[in-house]
Amino acid sequence: MKEKRINNNSKKTKKSWFFKILIQIVLGFFDVCMAIFLLAFLTFIYFYTNTPNIKDIRNIKISEASTIYDSSGEHILYKIFGEENRKIIPHKEIPDTARVTAIASEDDGFYHHFGIDLKSLLRAIKTNIENDSITREKTITRKAKEAILAIKLERSFSKDEILDMYLNQIPYGANAYGIQAAAQTYFGKDAKDLTLDEAALLAVLPNAPTFYFPYGENDERLFKKQRFILERLKKLKLADPEEISQALAINTFEKLKPLSKDIKAPHFVMYVIEKLEGEYGRDLMEKGGLKITTTLDWEKQQLAEEILKNSKNHLNNYGASNASIVAVEPTSGKILAMVGSLDYFDKNIDGEVNVATRVRQPGSSFKPVVYAKAFEKGLQPESMIYDVRTNFGPDGSGRSYIPQNYNGKFNGLISMRQALAMSLNIPAVKTLYIAGISDTIELARRLGITTLTDDGNYGLALALGGGGMKLLEETSAFSVFANDGIRNKTVSISNITNSKNEVIYNFNNSGQRVINAEIARKINSILSDNQARTPMFGPNNAFNIKDKNVAGKTGTTQDYRDAWTVGYTPSIAVGVWAGNNDNSPMRAGADGSYVAGPIWKTYMTKLLESKPREEFVAYQKIESETPMVSGASRVKKETIYYNIKSGKKISESKKNKTDPDKVKEETRVLDNRSILYYLNQDFNLRYDEEMIKRWEEGITGKNQSIDENK
Repeated sequence: MKEKRINNNSKKTKKSWFFKILIQIVLGFFDVCMAIFLLAFLTFIYFYTNTPNIKDIRNIKISEASTIYDSSGEHILYKIFGEENRKIIPHKEIPDTARVTAIASEDDGFYHHFGIDLKSLLRAIKTNIENDSITREKTITRKAKEAILAIKLERSFSKDEILDMYLNQIPYGANAYGIQAAAQTYFGKDAKDLTLDEAALLAVLPNAPTFYFPYGENDERLFKKQRFILERLKKLKLADPEEISQALAINTFEKLKPLSKDIKAPHFVMYVIEKLEGEYGRDLMEKGGLKITTTLDWEKQQLAEEILKNSKNHLNNYGASNASIVAVEPTSGKILAMVGSLDYFDKNIDGEVNVATRVRQPGSSFKPVVYAKAFEKGLQPESMIYDVRTNFGPDGSGRSYIPQNYNGKFNGLISMRQALAMSLNIPAVKTLYIAGISDTIELARRLGITTLTDDGNYGLALALGGGGMKLLEETSAFSVFANDGIRNKTVSISNITNSKNEVIYNFNNSGQRVINAEIARKINSILSDNQARTPMFGPNNAFNIKDKNVAGKTGTTQDYRDAWTVGYTPSIAVGVWAGNNDNSPMRAGADGSYVAGPIWKTYMTKLLESKPREEFVAYQKIESETPMVSGASRVKKETIYYNIKSGKKISESKKNKTDPDKVKEETRVLDNRSILYYLNQDFNLRYDEEMIKRWEEGITGKNQSIDENK
């Protein structure tokens, strides 16, 4: 009995010991759980307080690319962005194709969990920890913060709002951030127009934008991943099965845009960007999401580019490698087209240089400005001036300045209308002397030409284009004549709105009268007079467009380095330059009328073919008591005929019986007075008596006696 009692006590002792151990284990486990719970709670609090306040997320400024459009707002010319090309779009512009493919790719339980998909989270942590390039600490910390942010997002925003934010911000590669930029970068369309197959391909990219780059070497992997997403859509019943089958049958890679520089009208775009940088700064352009609507007429721009592209052989025939076109609207100053070179991307011709805004010698195309100033001083298109060999005295180098006409011939007494229309050099130099160099430069500035900065640096050769200027500015100056003397400064931007669609700039047309309308009308009358220019340029010249009335002037510089043609109607002014960017000469005979003229005529003919004929307003003729000012009808003159071989004077009747090639005809004014004499006597415009003597010795043929070195 005693032994049995001892055994029972032993069993009770063991049982008590077991329960004590069990209780201690349970209590210990409970302590550990409490410790883990407390640690987790404190960790949660730590990360919760050290992550951004989600309520402020709507106020966070997200960088958005700025976009430059043509005048219609339909054609994107260029996007300006820094490291991130992004355009935030509203919920209604995000298509369901993008939503469902993103869910199938990233989180098929998105609409069901509270912000964290635990299985996906643990799987991601495991994968990242196994990646040697990422430490456990960084991975866990980052994932913890992401989880906390996800919970915060779920508490503050709806599922649709969260998905919108995701699709508007994620990177898709090639600097494209957000679904809108991705759609435009890879498919050239807005996000709202994405098809299911396109959206599925884009949904792959955020996982590894560089690895899955559509133009890279892993396109097969991208293809398989896209197919996986489409198949998963079918399994998850997130899209119509028939639509999914159609998407699977499409080769989406054939729909990708060619990988190229996304810029249209590049010279114009860079011109606009320069203006924007000066006004708003680069940072706002790269991040502010501006919508910049320009003045560019897309059809006129495309036509200009096409015509220049097709003119390459024509230019090469004259030793020219480059050309430029600009078009301006006289009534507003809007730049309608700007092509700065044959090819912006051609390094061989320095194609990125915008010749339209570079200083080049304009040649005779500057003459209308000279004549306009003379008209301001009282002369008329009917005023008479001698085209004879004239020594204008010492130039800046100390040598006599004796200009020649292009064809080496003289025309005697002619009207200023004829002189300008035929682009005669000697009358132009005389007209500049009458107008005054400083006064002519002042007029040029009124017309918008900014490059003639040093009045004392120009001599009488300025009349023949001796002062450099920009094609854009001279075309704009001609548009003042077209607009009846009212100048509208050139403008390239019509409207700018910010990312909130608020207007921050709106073009306001504010023209200013810079010359009297009558002066403009006189220039228009001369430059549109095809009969007056025919003796020099022939009837079928650059400005003779069937059933149209156009005005214009060509220009050629010394050694044929620059060829210009600038012309206009009341509604459009167009300028063309041709030559070589390195300033090397073209071939001899590469005149503006031959090189730039045909390009100008082709472009203007196309522009005007569907437009009604426009007429310039006629000017009012002014009578003057001074014969040389009022016109040839008031000047006494006689015509003398010579036998070329013998040099003897012959009668008119004998002249009519003689071979015309053997007869020389000369018209003489009986008093042999220079117009300067009358301007001194009757107009009280005081000119140097020595210059009057030089001009009149040229009329009488005695200027040979003048020492040409003085």
